[in-house]
Amino acid sequence: MSGNANVNAEDRVLLSQWEALLLESLRSQGWSNERLLKDVREGELPVDTSIYEFKYEELRAFAEAEPATFELAVTEGYRIKYNTLRGIRSWIAVAYGLEPELTFEAGSESVTAALTPEQHERLVSVLSLGWNVAEASKDADGLTNLYRVEPTRQHDM
Repeated sequence: MSGNANVNAEDRVLLSQWEALLLESLRSQGWSNERLLKDVREGELPVDTSIYEFKYEELRAFAEAEPATFELAVTEGYRIKYNTLRGIRSWIAVAYGLEPELTFEAGSESVTAALTPEQHERLVSVLSLGWNVAEASKDADGLTNLYRVEPTRQHDM
């Protein structure tokens, strides 16, 4: 990630889960920050043939409506306003090309994925409030660990 690592996650601009997926989809195609800023604003957008069928024109409309927010999201990073389990799974799949495991069992809903330390750090920085990322197991090589993303539990209700 080529953003400013000194920007606290709490100080980052907020994107919808869908806006974040659109942005990460273009990044996964090798788009640099410069290309994102230029081509999205100019409407030089590809046609998405993935299972998501992204309509990048929506990202262009967002960039036109909120240019400062869009630029900060691209250059400094962002936090997602509100995540869902399926949205987190999709973000990991789009951003990292991984297929995380979804668990919907009541009381232990989660998304589990093997991530590098850098991927883990970035995932934690973009997740909305209300999610906990815990290490489920360490890999012997130390390059990837299994992480479990789950809703923060409210025990004192």
